Amino acid sequence: MQKVYYEVGTLDKRCYDELELTEDLLMENASINIKRYIIDNFPKKSRVLIVSGAGNNGADGIALARMLHLDYNVELFIPFGVKSKMALLQKRRADLIKVKIINSIKESNYDIILDAIFGTGLNKRLNKKAIEIITTLNSMSGYKIACDIPSGIDREGKIEDIAFIADRTITMGALKVSLFSDEAKEFVGEIEVGDLGVSREIYQKGDDNIFLLEKRDLKLPFRDKKNSHKGDFGHINIICGEKEGAALLSAEAGFKFGAGLATLISKRDINKSIYLMRSDKITKNVTSIAIGMGLGESFSKNEIEEFLKLATPMVIDADIFYREEILLTLEREVVLTPHPKEFVSLLKISNIATISVKELQKNRFYYIKEFSKKYPKVVLLLKGANSLIIQNGKIFINSYGSNTLSKGGSGDILTGLIASLLAQNYKPLEATISASLTHSLASRKYKKNNYSMTPLDLIEEIRKLKKKSR
Repeated sequence: MQKVYYEVGTLDKRCYDELELTEDLLMENASINIKRYIIDNFPKKSRVLIVSGAGNNGADGIALARMLHLDYNVELFIPFGVKSKMALLQKRRADLIKVKIINSIKESNYDIILDAIFGTGLNKRLNKKAIEIITTLNSMSGYKIACDIPSGIDREGKIEDIAFIADRTITMGALKVSLFSDEAKEFVGEIEVGDLGVSREIYQKGDDNIFLLEKRDLKLPFRDKKNSHKGDFGHINIICGEKEGAALLSAEAGFKFGAGLATLISKRDINKSIYLMRSDKITKNVTSIAIGMGLGESFSKNEIEEFLKLATPMVIDADIFYREEILLTLEREVVLTPHPKEFVSLLKISNIATISVKELQKNRFYYIKEFSKKYPKVVLLLKGANSLIIQNGKIFINSYGSNTLSKGGSGDILTGLIASLLAQNYKPLEATISASLTHSLASRKYKKNNYSMTPLDLIEEIRKLKKKSR
């Protein structure tokens, strides 16, 4: 996993104060990263449009124009002039070698379009001119690269008006939280970190609270022990409510993800796979419980309270987030997997905040941190384009989510995966991270039209994941 930061100004300052690296040197290295990418991927004499702002993000762009000058057909557009000390310096350097500076964008046939307008420096709404420029850039063909952060995204990951739509974002020094908001996912493209003259290990000191998950963080439940039996791999109990399809999907996923036994807890007979069992009460040898999916009104308030009071490892989803009984579980190490609307309800029930889904989506990191402050033992997975997992203030970002998962039943599969790993003695945080990665990575392996994947297709892709596929 990789570290993620809210801001890197303090990291830059440490380079100046402790490592005797100048602002100029860091900026040169920032631009070299983009130059290297362009040289490696585009032939010389390709047409390059660089749009630079007035501050240090713009200075990065101006420096890049100087580095590419003559080897590439570079045009530099500086619509707001230059203001920062470094931007003024880089502009003088560009002038000395006669970099071509244009006064407006008249053509659209560029091979590469580089956005260096605002980056992390955006701290207010875009003005009319900025909106017009970004709109024009987005309408143009050509490969689009954002320097540090696509212009229009602020440091919280919010987009108030418009943002540059990048094919690739080359962010400098370290990953930033703003790149991983749900809103930003549509705009950042592929993300690459450029070094600033020292290794990331040296540059990235302090603040070990936010991490981006990687494929290598996935720990699949392969069976290495040869002398084993079904009891070695746990027994999941899935509470089967009014909409029984949801529980059936969870049970199928959990059983096929390695649980030794899977039992549906239901008051009525149900049509199920022959390898799944049914009981009207929790089994004696249960090792994990999944509850909430399609629950409806099948169980009384007292029955639900009795389920939730059990000390068994538990994953909770869906309908429970609208019931005050959820408060019975929040002082212990349970796993919660709400989608945004459910999390808004949970925030209200737990007296943390009364907000809209829109407000939550613009401030996802803030509200999961507020929840975790109040309930540090709980493992919370907030679903979204980028799923966020938090326990005791430590955040893990899963950015592998795919739009193929935007189907009813996908969340039930995730619940079953977590329950299965809990049954197999994974710790709650470990189970949630590995199940979330499994869920996302399997969805990306689906080869048919992205609108056509069903929950059963997803389970089949999960079954195909390989131990050393990295």
